[in-house]
Amino acid sequence: MTEPHTGAAPVNSRDPTVWVLLGKGAGGNAQMLELARALGWPFEAKQLAHNPLNVLPNLLLDASLLSLNVRRSSPLTPPWPDLVIAASRRSVPVARWIRSRSGGRTRLVHLLHAMAPLRWFDLIITTPQYALPQRPNVVRILAPLNRIPAQRIETACGQWAPRLAHLPRPWLALLVGGSSSSYLLGTGVADRLGREASDLAAAAGGSLLVTTSPRTPATAVDALFKAVREPAFKYPWRPDDADNPYLAFLGLADRFMVTADSASLVAEAVQAGKPVSIFDWPMRPLRRYGPKTLLHAWLTGGAEVAAPGPVRRRARAVLDWLVEVGLVKPPRNFNLYHQLLRERGLLAGSEAGAKATRPDDDMKKAVAAIRALFAQ
Repeated sequence: MTEPHTGAAPVNSRDPTVWVLLGKGAGGNAQMLELARALGWPFEAKQLAHNPLNVLPNLLLDASLLSLNVRRSSPLTPPWPDLVIAASRRSVPVARWIRSRSGGRTRLVHLLHAMAPLRWFDLIITTPQYALPQRPNVVRILAPLNRIPAQRIETACGQWAPRLAHLPRPWLALLVGGSSSSYLLGTGVADRLGREASDLAAAAGGSLLVTTSPRTPATAVDALFKAVREPAFKYPWRPDDADNPYLAFLGLADRFMVTADSASLVAEAVQAGKPVSIFDWPMRPLRRYGPKTLLHAWLTGGAEVAAPGPVRRRARAVLDWLVEVGLVKPPRNFNLYHQLLRERGLLAGSEAGAKATRPDDDMKKAVAAIRALFAQ
């Protein structure tokens, strides 16, 4: 699809054209679309679907459509775009194939982490938990680029405020992620989450607004909802549901509790300008105690016995090189992400947590870096 321009600068014939390669992840898709809108250039969203070959390393797939299910994907035909924005490991071969078809003219901007050589991209816009090495084409921002238009939130609030009016204030919105490569949201964790959120709401004399997400296992939803004490409004996520209250929760809640597994949910809660607390639990055992995780902790001093300084620096350089060439993806460091948010006073429990403020505008930083590519 082609979306109309929504930025401040007028669209004209000299504006670069943009393709956004959408994947499976709702969070990554939302970030790419918001970035494209913020650029203010004409763009098309291209939905990608993949075949089983997508599990092959990007070093092996190179610039190709070998891993793409062409029949289920949006057509990729000329005229080729000036810029491709992508955000998943699976999209890398497709983005590079597009650039090859354009004769090398198309610029590639990748979000998050690519599991591919960093030199393949003109820009990589990343957040703290991915721990990418410092490189000239790596742009670091504090939080994911999720930016929900205020008008959408206001409209949702108008629709939902009467339906929630019977619940006592203050309202604590519980935003629940789920299982991922780093976390497993089991029934025991879900039960504890429901009890702790209920205790927090009861202590304030208020009620809970609960919503799950696409990654929340059905068994965890059941355990969570059983553990949540009334008064509460409980919404189990459903696909393509026009009556989803999530946007209304962002606008109506007085404070938030967000599960630690989702950087996007945390970023959207912080954007609301209300106190945000994190519900954390141990990472998956294989991820927590696997060789990559232990190596990362050892190098950064997080293990009980850290490596000596000179050894750590050399090993850190080796690990950064392995990441740079796309052979290793460091485990995501959500603790670092939350720590930086606390240092900015954006989470409850930090010095300024009770008066949470909006984060610095990372979107402006990302847009400026992309525009600089075309100003060179």
